[in-house]
Amino acid sequence: MKMLKEKSDKELIQAYVAGDEQGIEELLNRYKSKIYTSIYLQVKDEYLAEDIFQETFIKVIKTLKSGRYNDEGKFLPWVVRIAQNMVIDHFRKEKRGLTVVNSDGYDIFDVLQFADDSVESKLMDTQRDVDLRKIIQLLPDDQKEVLIMRHFCDMSFKDIADVTNVSINTALGRMRYALNNLRKMIEENNIAFQL
Repeated sequence: MKMLKEKSDKELIQAYVAGDEQGIEELLNRYKSKIYTSIYLQVKDEYLAEDIFQETFIKVIKTLKSGRYNDEGKFLPWVVRIAQNMVIDHFRKEKRGLTVVNSDGYDIFDVLQFADDSVESKLMDTQRDVDLRKIIQLLPDDQKEVLIMRHFCDMSFKDIADVTNVSINTALGRMRYALNNLRKMIEENNIAFQL
């Protein structure tokens, strides 16, 4: 008999649905770091990330128990998609902007360096950061989602396509439209960026 760590995701799901709680426990241990990180990079708040992570797995458990999960060998992308939806729902409820985080886990606005540290310069920088966050929020949800997954979660376009249930070309197209729309909105709003 295989040890739990040697079992596939499908075998662990089947074991859990059959009543073996260790199946979901192994899946949780196997993927918790990737799922939590994808949430944390978007919300940049440890406690909020933990809450959304827990809500995600509650939803996963309910779906598995109800027999509605359709196993296609894509357990992780499916869970990441649930987590993404939970993050989006949270921000819709809170009606506040996403924190823009780079691949190292830092708020991109904290990483940017500027030559003049005068009070006026700091005020302008703060306003620019607020404007950028607002502009990102104005993107259509599908474009915003791809932009965040690609640039702030370092996901490949293949993974993005799997999570969003679209082709790689569609994911690439959404990214191109997101960047074009950001450029247009930045120009229209006369936001100056110095990188």
